[in-house]
Amino acid sequence: MPLGAYLALAAVVFCIGLFGVITRRNTVGILLGIELMLNAVNINFVAFSRFHGSALGMMFTLFAICITVAEIALGLSLVILLFRSRKTSTADHVDWLKG
Repeated sequence: MPLGAYLALAAVVFCIGLFGVITRRNTVGILLGIELMLNAVNINFVAFSRFHGSALGMMFTLFAICITVAEIALGLSLVILLFRSRKTSTADHVDWLKG
């Protein structure tokens, strides 16, 4: 497959993730949209790595996946904390900084 096909796939996945982040009110849905956006970036890294014949992009992608897993685990723990304290997982009800 040519490089343009991979870039088009990454653009579509990124747009789906962005749409999910913008339209969702549920915090878990927002986290899933962010995950899709990060996976689109990883697709770009792997595509450019394959195009240039270097393994550096794939190694960076593995590092980015590890960081993403830690970020999602932290985000889900915050969602659980939000649900336990507010009894809802809607992002509109996050007002912890208001007195």
